[in-house]
Amino acid sequence: MTQRLKELIAHTDLLELVPDAFVGIVDSGEIVLANGQAEVLFGYAREELIGSQIELLMPARCVQSHVADRDQYFHDPHPRPMGAGLEFSGQRKDGSEFPAEISLASITLDSGQVLATAAIRNVTDRMAILQEKERLEVEAEKERLLNQLHHTRRLESLGELAGGIAHDFNNLLAVIINYAGFVAEDLDAGEPAGNREKRVVMRADVEQISVAAERAAHLTRQLLAFARREIVQPDVVDVNSVVTAVEQLLRRTLGEHIELHSELEPKLRSVLIDPGQVEQILVNLAVNARDAMSEGGVLKIDTANIEIDDGYAGGRPELSSGPYVRLRVSDNGSGMPREVAERAFDPFFTTKAPGRGTGLGLATVYGIVQQAGGRASIYSETDVGTTFTAFLPATDRTPAQAAPEIDPTELRGDETILLVEDEDALREVACRILVSAGYRVLTAASGDEALAVATEQLGRIDLLLTDVIMPHMHGPQLAEQIAISWPSIRTMFMSGFAHPILDSGGHLEPGVTLIEKPFSTQSLLAKVRQVLTSRVSA
Repeated sequence: MTQRLKELIAHTDLLELVPDAFVGIVDSGEIVLANGQAEVLFGYAREELIGSQIELLMPARCVQSHVADRDQYFHDPHPRPMGAGLEFSGQRKDGSEFPAEISLASITLDSGQVLATAAIRNVTDRMAILQEKERLEVEAEKERLLNQLHHTRRLESLGELAGGIAHDFNNLLAVIINYAGFVAEDLDAGEPAGNREKRVVMRADVEQISVAAERAAHLTRQLLAFARREIVQPDVVDVNSVVTAVEQLLRRTLGEHIELHSELEPKLRSVLIDPGQVEQILVNLAVNARDAMSEGGVLKIDTANIEIDDGYAGGRPELSSGPYVRLRVSDNGSGMPREVAERAFDPFFTTKAPGRGTGLGLATVYGIVQQAGGRASIYSETDVGTTFTAFLPATDRTPAQAAPEIDPTELRGDETILLVEDEDALREVACRILVSAGYRVLTAASGDEALAVATEQLGRIDLLLTDVIMPHMHGPQLAEQIAISWPSIRTMFMSGFAHPILDSGGHLEPGVTLIEKPFSTQSLLAKVRQVLTSRVSA
């Protein structure tokens, strides 16, 4: 034994000041130093430790690998601090095991021999805390995903209800809007005869009916957008162009007391979405921001290209990995507490005073983004502000050419149209509009009746104009049956709830022409003329 080692052993009382178990070993693995903490930790008396192999203090399964590690360390001894990844399992005299961390240092003796010293720390309590923390984090994530699932299912259930209501409501609105238009036309033509002032009052009354019906139609469209059952006709859209085009409208909506700032990515990718819906998103968010900044503030709109990776998409079932466009709208208004922000997308939920809002603005925005295959989220803090973020899938498709618009003076025709609508009042309205424009109209209240009418028809049928959802036979099935006998017939659908002719993304199937309910006289005649004109030019 060297003189220096003898000196170290003689001063082992200094090792008692070390709070951790402490041992010293030579390159053969023999323990030559040990403190009282080592005795307590491992259950051996100091006399049992001194002269034993260090592998005494570890499970048998670890011995072979430790011998190799020990030889490597003595070949190149260097300090390794506590917590530097040197974790191992210790074994007490009674055979019980515990997790531990160690730090290593070395002392070169006067003989040139290296003495390795190891401080050993029992981390059982710390590991238990970490495991409990991990368990709580897993439980919290499970709860978050479960709440998200419940929220999604609740919204889907509300969406089913909203879609069903909207279908019937749109039929009624189409009748109201068009009959109001008929009365207005009669009044403009001087009927009923009599007092001119009375006609003026009646005209104003009819206008109020039309305005109320249009507002109801707007609410219905909001319901359908929230429910992701709105009929959308997506196009390749540059979101920057939409933001730029709608800026003036947003400034008027916000008022002079609110500043509008835009930071737009110069090389923004395109997205596949109905361009009118992007405007709807921006306007709805601007209205909400305005109400949150009654004393003035700043509304910021920014866009960016984003790559979503598998890790980010993993906890967000609405997203898949790939390229996205991020649209973000932020205000520095009053903000919302967490419990309010969590319900912000719920339909009819609003913190505004009665009569100040429908509670459908953010629900509509949520539905639009979801229907486009994206994800909408809100972050808000009271007295700090609110940030809305939408991720919209990018597309590499090129914009389609716009169909030529029909001149309003050329909306008349003399073709034969088979009109199929199960709602009696709406069928009468549509028939009246078409007949007044010069068309020959055959009517049917169901698919079976339409097939019978077509079979009896001796002349040509130019257009099948049918409702989408009808009892017994939906419009698409009727169109297939009619086409067997009339292969050159053109088909045009009308509906406010058109799922049977939508693809899995909620878009119109290729080649399908549709007019949404409620429709006006002008919009119906323009769409019919467009379909018939395309037939002639095809």
